[in-house]
Amino acid sequence: MTTELFDDAPDFEPSAISDRSLVTAQNRSREIEEQIAVDPSQFRVLTGDRPTGRLHLGHYLGTLSNRVRLQDLGVETMVLVADYQVITDRDDISSITERVREVVTDYLALGIDPSRSTIFAHSAVPALNQLMLPFLSLVTDSELRRNPTVKAEHEATGGRPMSGLLLTYPVHQAADILFCKANLVPVGKDQLPHLEQTRVVARRFNERYAGGRQVFPSPDALLSETVNVLGLDGQKMSKSKGNTIDLAMTEDETAKQLKRAVTDSDRHITYDPEGRPEVANLLVIAATLSGRDPVDIASEIGDGGGGGLKTLVTEVVNEHLRPIRERRRELEADPGFVAGVLAEGNARATEIADATLTEVREAMGMVYTP
Repeated sequence: MTTELFDDAPDFEPSAISDRSLVTAQNRSREIEEQIAVDPSQFRVLTGDRPTGRLHLGHYLGTLSNRVRLQDLGVETMVLVADYQVITDRDDISSITERVREVVTDYLALGIDPSRSTIFAHSAVPALNQLMLPFLSLVTDSELRRNPTVKAEHEATGGRPMSGLLLTYPVHQAADILFCKANLVPVGKDQLPHLEQTRVVARRFNERYAGGRQVFPSPDALLSETVNVLGLDGQKMSKSKGNTIDLAMTEDETAKQLKRAVTDSDRHITYDPEGRPEVANLLVIAATLSGRDPVDIASEIGDGGGGGLKTLVTEVVNEHLRPIRERRRELEADPGFVAGVLAEGNARATEIADATLTEVREAMGMVYTP
């Protein structure tokens, strides 16, 4: 799964995206990458995660490393901890404070720099959430129910009645993107329909309430070259399934997890994504983290079997994550710093959101003070 907009959202069928739309988005993404190399200051990125637990290797390979890359290239980056969106499909949020702290700690440990990126939480930015009211007037019930993200989220709840917050999930995400006037959103192809909903909201607001003036930009998708990896059981990597390697794990815990990884009975290791997906998955993890070719790694292991493969992957993962984990331990020892980073990010996001809400009220003729 690669949903950089808000990682940890369910997948849906790629068939929901037309081949033409996908090709257009891919071509535009290549153009944007070229523009970033020339002048990154023309872009503002919005991305984030729902704080449903510790971040793991799948997040790192699929989305987090790309955020750091964009930040380091000079792109202004807004990173949202989407705490309100946790309650779209969960009743128990008793540990939300701890989860938010864990996510922010992970961000800082892997290289999100608060002097260059703004880390903030949904619930701490009232003006952002207030934008939902005018935005809701711009979409129809049928449009929301057709949205693939809403469909997938509802299916993932096991048939429970759909909440109003779940139904309006795409509008909330539109507010997340547009409050800061982000013009670039890193997404996987499965999130293209949602981003199109945001573009529709922006266009309709500009036409209906602003007389054609561009209050909000039409954000572009950035389809980055990210890596999708399976869980250690060969299924989708998910915290709820316990098949992940958390960034916060110790080296011994990582080794223990990888010993449980599914391979197959063939002792000769080959890179065959179609015929041997579990073996190929471990090879991709090792190759991506070491900068090598998975075919070469498979040849190196040869007849070493699943045991040899797991040993090599364990060494590569632990070596790559060692500095991140060392930084994380330092941050855990200084919770005041982590809390301060979030407080500063919340203040910065609030300042931006307040300015945007003022502009929205002016466009709608809803300023009543002299």
